Amino acid sequence: MTDDKKVRQMVEITMEPVELHKILKFENLAASGGEAKFRIQDGQVRVNGQTETRKRRKIRHGDVIETPEAILTIVKSDHLNSDH
Repeated sequence: MTDDKKVRQMVEITMEPVELHKILKFENLAASGGEAKFRIQDGQVRVNGQTETRKRRKIRHGDVIETPEAILTIVKSDHLNSDH
């Protein structure tokens, strides 16, 4: 799939860092955590332009995650918990 046909979306995170496999699961790019981990280990995921095979890769604001279906740009949410 070419980049112009991929879904592009912003993903807000309230805490940093977040593990890569969790983002894939929560953004419905994998049906389960196990599937997310498989896709990462299988080389189907790129972070900031590099193939990433570490399922627990720490993702932070500004990172770009790419799968065959989507391009996700990670942004920090303005809605932070004021209790901390």
